[in-house]
Amino acid sequence: MLQQLLQRFRARLVEHIDGPLLAIALVLMGFGLATIYSATYDVSNRAFSQMLNMMVGLAVMWGVAQLPPQKLMRFAVPLYVVGVVLLVMVFLVGVKVNGARRWLPLGFMRIQPSEILKIAMPLMLAWYFHKYEAALKFRHYVIAGLLLIVPFGLIAKQPDLGTAILVGAAGFYVIFFAGLSWKAIIGMVAVAASAAPFVWTMLHDYQRKRILTLVDPTTDPLGSGYHIIQSTIAIGSGGGFGKGWLEGTQTHLEFIPERHTDFIFAVFSEERGLLGNSILVFLYLMLIARGLMITANASTLFARVLGGSITLSFFTYAFVNMGMVSGILPVVGVPLPFMSYGGTALVTLFLGLGILMSIHSHRMLVKK
Repeated sequence: MLQQLLQRFRARLVEHIDGPLLAIALVLMGFGLATIYSATYDVSNRAFSQMLNMMVGLAVMWGVAQLPPQKLMRFAVPLYVVGVVLLVMVFLVGVKVNGARRWLPLGFMRIQPSEILKIAMPLMLAWYFHKYEAALKFRHYVIAGLLLIVPFGLIAKQPDLGTAILVGAAGFYVIFFAGLSWKAIIGMVAVAASAAPFVWTMLHDYQRKRILTLVDPTTDPLGSGYHIIQSTIAIGSGGGFGKGWLEGTQTHLEFIPERHTDFIFAVFSEERGLLGNSILVFLYLMLIARGLMITANASTLFARVLGGSITLSFFTYAFVNMGMVSGILPVVGVPLPFMSYGGTALVTLFLGLGILMSIHSHRMLVKK
């Protein structure tokens, strides 16, 4: 009897969990924990804290995976509205840290409302397009664009360009998968290009410096160019096979800034070299490929556009982080998925995995 109960419990525990997605995430987390420990072992216990964050993330992933997509759809509008309201409240009573007003105090803790929009944005737009699936017209894409612009503008104004890019990308992917024509996309690119001079005037001084430093970091080697110069030195010094775990000189001589968060890829590259980087890129490609397979087999428009957006958001995370650390993109403060230290961002990523697992495991239940 006890054995049967244990078997049922184990079956229930893994019933809606996608093995390939979980396996890839666990390997990435293993790399991340080892790298965080190497980057911080002499100053803090962040590796242990990250383990706790992972436990919370895994619990969130499991819980969301149990919910069918039609139930997830019910959270779309309330979550979006709450997220936007909290973003407005940030400007009214938010806490200012390092020159940016991003945090909202709740007495016993602080939250970063912009993280909510990483999931709320694609959920809202997926619900919207699902609602009007039978009669989609150009005006629906315009309204979707307005729904995207509001939180994007509020987050960029904090300023938090990195999170704004992630939220904007997640929303754009939904609009793209919903059938936005290439003519419209080309038109949007043309408008964005023509608006570049105006956007340039709206950027903060530090954001302009980051873009200019991308062209030539040596113009300000001890200021805005320092991050890029030190990270590229670390990546190059790793060579083909790396210096070995705990052996990174750029890391332990503290030349690499934010080495356990945004610049963890530089630490990993120095210790693991080109071989380690190749394995890391392969893992991210496998994660994206699995997500796209789940998206392709989804049963409804809501599930397809939501799954596609979440999957390509993983790509955006990895591409932007690796690009900024290696010096081909401006430094915008985007973490490396499942590797960078941080609780809120990690839980958001696991929430995305849980949604993909929900779409996959419940696909037959929602098929029309």
